[in-house]
Amino acid sequence: MTDLQLGLLIIGAVAVAGVLVYNRVQERATRRDAQRAFGSQHADALLGEPAARREPTIDALAQNPQPQARPGIDYVIELEGTSAERLGAEWAGLERRFAPRATLADSGPDSAQAALQMVSRDGVIGEARLLEFRSQVESIAAAHGATVSAPEMRQALDAAQELDRACVEVDIQIALHVLGVPQAELPPGESFQAAPRADGVTLLLDVPRTAELEKSYEAMVRTARDMAAAHGGRLVDDNGKPLDERALSTIRAELDAVRARLAELGIEPGSPLALRVFS
Repeated sequence: MTDLQLGLLIIGAVAVAGVLVYNRVQERATRRDAQRAFGSQHADALLGEPAARREPTIDALAQNPQPQARPGIDYVIELEGTSAERLGAEWAGLERRFAPRATLADSGPDSAQAALQMVSRDGVIGEARLLEFRSQVESIAAAHGATVSAPEMRQALDAAQELDRACVEVDIQIALHVLGVPQAELPPGESFQAAPRADGVTLLLDVPRTAELEKSYEAMVRTARDMAAAHGGRLVDDNGKPLDERALSTIRAELDAVRARLAELGIEPGSPLALRVFS
C-alpha cells in the first residue's frame, strides 16, 4: 500500500468516526428534548410495566395551599434585618424567574425566609440553578443591609438527591381498566381520574397525591366493578390480565406498604407537602 493510499484510508476513517460522533451527539440532544416535552424520566408503576410519570389533573387536588418551606425538600435561606414586605419589589422579579418553586415569608419581627423547592417530579434542581437563586437572594439582601445564613449547597443537594430516589419508589399510579363499556360513560371520580380508551374506560389513582388513600382506592374499585357489571364488561390490569379479588387485595397490601414508606419520609398522601413534592 502506497503512502497516498494509506493517507486516504486514514482520512476516510477519521471522517466516518466524525459522522458517528456527530450522530450520537444529535441523538442524545433529541432524546433530552423529547424527555422535556413529554415528561420526566421517573417511573410510575404498580401494575404491569413501568410507565412515564404522569401529571395529575384532578381539580380537587389542584388547589394547593400556601407552601411552607421544609429543609431537605427546600433550600432555605435565612435573612436577618429585613422583612418579606421590604423585599417585595426585588423579590417579584426573582419569583418570576424561579416560579413556582420560590417562596418568601416572614420568620420573625425583623427576619425573613427565602426558599427554593429542590425536589419535585421533575427530579432534583440543578446545582447551577440553585447557585443562581442563592446569589440573587444574597444580592437582594445586601441591598437592604440584611445578613444571610444559608446551608452548604453540596450537602443540601446530596440530601435532595437521596429524598428524590426515595420518592421515585413511592410515586405510583394505580390503573384499573374496564373493557367493554361505553367510552362516554365516565364516572365523576372525586379522588381518582377517569379517561376513555379505545375499548373501554381507565380509572387512575395517583397514590402520593391522594388523601384518604384506602377509602379512595375502595371507591375506585367499587366504581370499576359497577361499570363492568352494568355493561357486561371486564376488569383488567395494564397487561390485560383479569383483576379478581385476590389481585385487588394484593394491590391493597401494596398501598399499605407505600403509605408506610411515605410516613417514613414524613409525607402524608394528599397533604400540602405531598402535593408540592409530587408535582
